[in-house]
Amino acid sequence: MTTFIMLKRVQRWWALALILFVLDWVTKQAIETNLFYGQEIAVLPFFDLTLRYNTGAAFSFLAQAGGWQRWFFSFIALAVVVGISWRLVKIANTNRLEALALSFVLGGAIGNLYDRLVYGHVVDFLQFHWQQAWYFPAFNVADSAITIGVILMLLESVVTKKQEDVKE
Repeated sequence: MTTFIMLKRVQRWWALALILFVLDWVTKQAIETNLFYGQEIAVLPFFDLTLRYNTGAAFSFLAQAGGWQRWFFSFIALAVVVGISWRLVKIANTNRLEALALSFVLGGAIGNLYDRLVYGHVVDFLQFHWQQAWYFPAFNVADSAITIGVILMLLESVVTKKQEDVKE
């Protein structure tokens, strides 16, 4: 199969990842333009918009590590972007659920990679809580896309397993 045909069939998945990246970027720009750091705007009794910066990974893991984590997590994200892009080329038309899942992870990974490279931190702004007693760490559209992608991957693995069981 020619390279052109392979790239043609993966375009829609890269386009979805690009749409998710743009949605992430636009929402982060809107929050940074309209809120100051640490400000919380109550939207619902259990949900606030806020502006937070995360120099670490999920749940601020290694956030206080001294700066090296920026490049470490950027390298990991870049490896994920390359690996997922390669995998999408291989499975673009043969496994649509996996391709969909990988596109969500790819869009989210690019969104957070962009933040790390440009700002040195990831911009988070979605915050769920229970009264004033419990707060889930703030997150963003990119984190949401990654989470949805992982859930879709798990779903895909269950569907694939059931299909294999039926064949046996």
